[in-house]
Amino acid sequence: MINVEEMQKYGKEQFDSVVASAATMQTSAQAIASAVSDYTKKSYEDGNAFVTRLSGVRSLDKAIEAQTEYAKSSYEAFVAESQKISELYADLAKQASKPFEGFIAKMTPAR
Repeated sequence: MINVEEMQKYGKEQFDSVVASAATMQTSAQAIASAVSDYTKKSYEDGNAFVTRLSGVRSLDKAIEAQTEYAKSSYEAFVAESQKISELYADLAKQASKPFEGFIAKMTPAR
């Protein structure tokens, strides 16, 4: 049986754990925002470069070639950045659940 003092102690430990992990979670959220921002900026710049290149093309074959290269490079960049950002989200989820792991282990009765 768990008494009141032990519950207060567990509560304080849990609160301290949550406060300590908040900084880590904030850092993870900032990393996600930065990665999304960087990808958006690069994607915009690549799109502008493509339009500039396409405006200088004189034949249909060259236009199709430019569009194909742009589509391929855009897709590859999207997949790479999506994987990077999904890993950042996975790390954030791990950090968010970390404070509760110890609390649940302590509150679960031994069998």
